[in-house]
Amino acid sequence: GWMAALLLVALAGCSERTPPGVGVWEVSVDSPIGVLQGTLTLNADGSGVMTSAELGEARLEGAVFDGADITFDLEVDAQGQMVMLGFSGSVEGDALNGQFASDFGSFPVTGTRQ
Repeated sequence: GWMAALLLVALAGCSERTPPGVGVWEVSVDSPIGVLQGTLTLNADGSGVMTSAELGEARLEGAVFDGADITFDLEVDAQGQMVMLGFSGSVEGDALNGQFASDFGSFPVTGTRQ
């Protein structure tokens, strides 16, 4: 019926809207080796890349956007050792706040939309 059609249109409209986490973020990570400055690029398809002077370039896949919330895993080369970081955070306007969880504890992450 028309109700189901209306519902489908509403759902389709939601899925096409770009999640707030998509974009380029200037990020700061408070890590055990000091504060790392970097750039985090998140694409709507869940792919992305994080680049920083200390860690080089780390590609990511499978980022999940749930409203303003973002989660993804990132494997970085920390001084010759591959370390898996699990990001969880959220976007409020042009600010990104979250943390990377790792085997060495969790590191606060803050970001600003570019």
